[in-house]
Amino acid sequence: MSKVVSLHHIVINTKNRHMTINAEHAEDMYRFITSIVKRNDCFLCRIGGIENHIHILVDLAPTVSLSHLVWDIKRSSSEWGKRCGLFSEFVGWSKEYGAFSVSNSHRDVVIQIIIGQPEHHKHVTFDNEYRRLAERNGVAWDEYMLT
Repeated sequence: MSKVVSLHHIVINTKNRHMTINAEHAEDMYRFITSIVKRNDCFLCRIGGIENHIHILVDLAPTVSLSHLVWDIKRSSSEWGKRCGLFSEFVGWSKEYGAFSVSNSHRDVVIQIIIGQPEHHKHVTFDNEYRRLAERNGVAWDEYMLT
């Protein structure tokens, strides 16, 4: 039987990077997104973030495209977030997202980055974090990535 490990670090920011995922109910959003990942036969390694963005480390199923998974996460969680009543100012996700392949040997490092998001963002803005993440992964930075 074939064995595939396809780890991806996905970053999705809220529309216009507004602080609309309140910390009080962020775990509800994360649980909902976890259900979407499972529905797509993928494995969620870790999810976390702050009020204006989320990080997801996922092991992508070989039968699922990354773009389809992210589309489903954004579409389904956006609809849910608007109607559930927990995120009064949430209007959805940005147009774009970032996704970076991760070596299995770096899995724990990325998990620690995701766990440390609240503390990390006391010192670094999302825009700067995202720019550095893109550049470290060989992606030429474009401000459009923040839309």
